[in-house]
Amino acid sequence: MFKLAFIKQPLRLVVTLIGLLFVSLPTFAQSISINIFAIPSKPIINLVEQTSEALKKQGMISFYEKGMPVHATLYLTDFAEGSEQAIKHAVESITKQHQAFTITAQGFSVSQSNWAFINLHYSSELQRLSDEVTLAIEPLRDTNAAVPSWVKHYPNKLTAFERYGSPNVFQNFQPHLTLLANEKNPNLATVNDYMQAHPPFAEGKIIGIGIGISDQFGQQKQVIAEYFFNSKK
Repeated sequence: MFKLAFIKQPLRLVVTLIGLLFVSLPTFAQSISINIFAIPSKPIINLVEQTSEALKKQGMISFYEKGMPVHATLYLTDFAEGSEQAIKHAVESITKQHQAFTITAQGFSVSQSNWAFINLHYSSELQRLSDEVTLAIEPLRDTNAAVPSWVKHYPNKLTAFERYGSPNVFQNFQPHLTLLANEKNPNLATVNDYMQAHPPFAEGKIIGIGIGISDQFGQQKQVIAEYFFNSKK
């Protein structure tokens, strides 16, 4: 009996310690991809709709056709779940300091990996907006986010990612409107040839800033907030 009781006591101690270990383990918040984006006016959206229709006739379904909002990314990176309210507060504050400004969409581009875009002209106002958003939101980002493999081949983008969590900010900011990603349909080449001869074109405005939970292509699975600039007095 004594020997049995002696065995049971250490066993109870081990079980208790294991239980305490699991109880005391910290719960780490998961990361979510959040896109802070510029909201374009109706003429720009109409251009994306028209270009999407041309793609659809060749058997390709654009993000617009899938119901994704037309947007120009300002800052896209991973954040710890639960950061949404702080991000909303920062973006709303920035929005109050700006007014709508002109933007021009012109041209059609296809990358080597068959991403298709409508190009946006360089805009100092859009650049400044991206810079402000990046500086305001960057402290909230998940600093443990993995570096995308393709970024490692571009030293300047790698430096930007390591510092700000995104390879496409500041001097690397190249605004665009994404239509397709990793498209497999060979008819994309036919559409591209047509678009080079007849470039899509529209003049519109950037009218606000949106915040969205993004998928792997940087498209908004869920828009969680939209803030619109004050009209000029």
